[in-house]
Amino acid sequence: MAVITASMVAELRAKTDAPMMECKKALTEAEGDMAKAEELLRVKLGTKAGKAASRVTAEGVVTSFVSGTTGAMIEVNCETDFVTKNDSFLALANAAAKLVAEHNPADIAALGALPYSQDSFGPTLEDVRKGLIGKIGENMSFRRFKRAAGGAKIANYLHGTRIGVLVEFEGDETAAKDVAMHVAAMKPVSLTSAEVPAELIEKERSVAAAKAAESGKPADIATKMVEGSVQKYLKEVSLFNQSFVKNDKQTVEQMLKAANTTVKAFTLYVVGEGIEKKVDDFAAEVAAQVAAAQSAAA
Repeated sequence: MAVITASMVAELRAKTDAPMMECKKALTEAEGDMAKAEELLRVKLGTKAGKAASRVTAEGVVTSFVSGTTGAMIEVNCETDFVTKNDSFLALANAAAKLVAEHNPADIAALGALPYSQDSFGPTLEDVRKGLIGKIGENMSFRRFKRAAGGAKIANYLHGTRIGVLVEFEGDETAAKDVAMHVAAMKPVSLTSAEVPAELIEKERSVAAAKAAESGKPADIATKMVEGSVQKYLKEVSLFNQSFVKNDKQTVEQMLKAANTTVKAFTLYVVGEGIEKKVDDFAAEVAAQVAAAQSAAA
């Protein structure tokens, strides 16, 4: 049987907002598997358990650079929130976004090899990164980037330094900027329902099927319940079907049509999304240090 620690329960509670004891029960049933425990809570508690699932704990910033019909956005990670306010770290992140836009590197390695000097470090971006690690005393890394240069106009929006959006569009700039802000707030996963990734649909179908099974309804009704839940989910996570944040009486698609604007693509970055941050158990650390000291004394 897996050992369920207090830190595991606290982590699951932070992700789901579910009651502490429910989190412990779910982790026990899932034998310590965090993802499975989240799914069990969603089945048992419904949408409440998933409302905080998008919270992320890894630190860093998202920066962007736009020049004409070329735009770029990058996520640069670090260990603590303190470093996200460091001028040298921010300069590095902003420079990286500009380099992506101007040089179109194939991957993170190619980005790091580009010429760049800062704080007496160089001659490449990777050299500056390594130099700043030594200077600041904290690890940092370039995680991912997106470059848009397909000939469409570019709208970008940064919500603080933790959420960034690039929108490729044709038409009205104000409407496109509104869409970028909407994406930051509502976090769609695709433009249309047809483009929602299959794995996300199957996960939602699995949760809906488990909830329908628990309802005790006849098989034909349960099947309709599942399909209804999936269709509702598709509308909730596809941009064009979402209610527009500035006017919930129209969808984003309707707003764009009224503004004679076409959105071709969007990219959304949320700092730390999908990254597990190490949670230190302070009490356990102290106990380990005391035990080590006693062993050394003996």
